[in-house]
This record gives sequence, C-alpha cells and structure tokens, in this order.
Amino acid sequence: MKVVIAGAGFGGLRLARLLHNKPGFEVLLLDRFNYHQFQPLFYQVATAGLDASNISFPLRKVFQKSRNVRIRLAELKEVVPAENKIITSDEEIGYDVLVLATGADTNFFGNTGLAQHAFPMKSTVEALQIRHRLLQLFEQAHRIKEETELQRVMNIVVVGGGPTGVEVSGALAEMKKYVLPKDYPELDFSRMNIYLLEGSSKTLSAMREQSSERSRTYLERLGVKLMTNTLVKNYDGRDVELNDGARIPTATVIWAAGIKGNIPNGIDKSLIARGNRIKTDRYCRVLGSDNIYAIGDLAYMETPAYPNGHPQVAPTAMQQAGMLAANLRLIERKSSPDRLLQFEYHDKGSMATVGRNLAVVDLPKPHWSFGGFFAWMIWMGLHLMLILGVKNRFFVFMNWLYNYITYDQNLRLIFREFYRDEQTNKSKPL
Repeated sequence: MKVVIAGAGFGGLRLARLLHNKPGFEVLLLDRFNYHQFQPLFYQVATAGLDASNISFPLRKVFQKSRNVRIRLAELKEVVPAENKIITSDEEIGYDVLVLATGADTNFFGNTGLAQHAFPMKSTVEALQIRHRLLQLFEQAHRIKEETELQRVMNIVVVGGGPTGVEVSGALAEMKKYVLPKDYPELDFSRMNIYLLEGSSKTLSAMREQSSERSRTYLERLGVKLMTNTLVKNYDGRDVELNDGARIPTATVIWAAGIKGNIPNGIDKSLIARGNRIKTDRYCRVLGSDNIYAIGDLAYMETPAYPNGHPQVAPTAMQQAGMLAANLRLIERKSSPDRLLQFEYHDKGSMATVGRNLAVVDLPKPHWSFGGFFAWMIWMGLHLMLILGVKNRFFVFMNWLYNYITYDQNLRLIFREFYRDEQTNKSKPL
C-alpha cells in the first residue's frame, strides 16, 4: 500500500512514525520544509528565549533507519482524485492512500491591510521575522527624536487572546521588565506599551472560567494592557484602527487571532466547512472518497461530543493519526470493514503559560483548574517531553534554566539577509 502523507506536523509525522518499518506499506512524507516544527514554542523564538534550531528537528534524521519511509521536499499544489495522484511543485506522485495533514495557516479574514503589514506566527521563519523586527526597531529607536514616532515604535500590539496571544504578550512583558532596559539604557521603557486585543469578553475562551480569569490577572500583573470586546478593523503599518474608531499608533502588530486550513486545489468546494476545513467521516475519510483522508487542523469531523468539529490542537492531530494508522493496517490485511475504529477525541486537558511561574492548567479528570508555579512546572515538563530529539530537549532545558537563573535571554541576534554579487563575488546586504 503506497501511502502519501502531505504535511509533517504533529499528525503527519506521527502517522509516518507509526507506519515506519511496518510490512505492506510504502510511505512518502511530503512537506515544504525538511524539518518538523514544534509550534507551541514559536513565541519563545520570537521573543529570543530559544533558538530556532532548538524547536526544529530534521525529518530525514527521524527516519534514518526506516526501510519504507521516504521524504520529499515540495509543496502540494493539487489533488487529482480521479487519477489517484497529487501534483507538487516538482513532480506528480501517485498513491493508493492519500493523507492530507497540511495543517492551518494564518487567517486575516480577508483584510488586505492586516495581511500586508501584520506579523503572523505560524512557522519558525515567521517567528524569526518577529524577533528581527522587534530588535531592529529598538536599535533604531534611540535615533528617533519626534515623540509621536518614538511612541509608535515603543507600542507593540498583539491581536488574539488565545494561548499564542497570551503567551507572546507575557513574554514581551517580561522582556520589557528584565532585559530591554539593560540592553538599551538610553530608552525609557516606562513608555513601552504591550496591548493584547481580544474580540470576545475574555482571554483563553476555550478554557474554563477560572483559568481565563487567572490569565487576565497574570497579564495585568505583568503590565500588559488587555482590551477585551475589541475588534481590529484595519492596520496600515502605522496605526491600528479599532471597531469603535479608536486608533493605536504602532510599528508592530503580531497577529494571533485566527487560523484557516491549508486546502490544496482539487478538493470539492462543497466539502469545505467553516474555517477552511475539509469535512470527514468518523474514520477521518474525506466525504465522498474511499482513499483520501484528512487529519489534524485540516479535518472537520462532527461527532455528538463535538458537533462543531474538534479543537485544532496537537493532541487531536496525534490521536487521529493513531487511529488512522491502526485502520490502515487493518485495511492492508483486508480485515472486515466493521473492525475499523471510529475516532473519539479524548480530552486530556489544556494549558497555557503567561510568564515566569505563571501558567494555567485545566484537567478534565478530575475536573480541576489551577494556576501559578505548579501549573508552570507541568507546562514546561509536558512541552519538554513532546519535543523531538534528546539534544533538542537538552538545549531547551538549558536555555530555560539559564533564563530562570539570570532573568535574561542570550539569543537577541539580528541576522541580516545577504545576496552574492556576481561581479565582485562578495556578499552584500539586501
């Protein structure tokens, strides 16, 4: 059985690992990047807490000892179900089974101004762009004499009060308190404002009320200006325009307010649900298809417990990958269809960190919500275990330990992009 997996995120990578060296399978793992990205820690790369290499792991290294898993570095362009093939940026590839695990991208809700000027954070590269932007602005700030322009540079706006928005806001607030005044003594950081804008009435709306209230308390303790029931109307690169007509001057907007599925061409438009997700049955099979599956952020599956689809989080993708691997093995053995497993999501809880010794955790069993230092330790321990590679875990842990002891980060580096001048054969900045 030739299985083509498009996307090496949490779901796609887990499925490939579960089919690794299993007899009867030939697996092709396709991705735009040659590494797996640990998305929950993007915000720490953006705020100079971790190096990008610490949360990235080469895909080929994962499967060095595999006899049946091969990697292809390309972008999926189109699915041709009638011919059982896909078209990538490099070639056409046939399949017996296709698994779409292409994840989700930033959703700007059709606002071209935001798409052009705001900074998303859905990849390692985008996290590095945010880090470069922040550091470059502070390097330039001491040369700005006009007060309005200086304040625009000193204002940072984060849009979206989910886990990503809360975590990056807290990390920026800690940089303002512990790091930036020492790096830039000529600047007055009492003027620096970190705004967190949320369209609903509370942060972490997917978590319980106690956790939401705790996160608000923690953010306010760190000095974040939290604005709930606030929608962004537009951003022109200089001022954020809010739904009530108010404006916030800022040179940096970090967009963490929405995601949409990465759906390739060739998928029937009638199968696309809210949030740009593909409708599937309880086996993760795309409706109307026999051999195309969708898992993770891309899949929209209605169940009695989740009538509006499952949460777009890593555990969902990994659990769907586990079920699909078991079913593919049954299909390969030509087992009876009634033996196939139906997907049922097992919620093991949710968590988010706000800052040093500050985190919130919701556990389903027992029905318990708690925060503070104990929750923060659990958050760190779980994320450390989920990172691929012993070396990566070691360096992440050492960075966290160093940051905790010194109240500092040591990765505030600005790498400029260069090109090779063919006439002089020397590198020049872009």
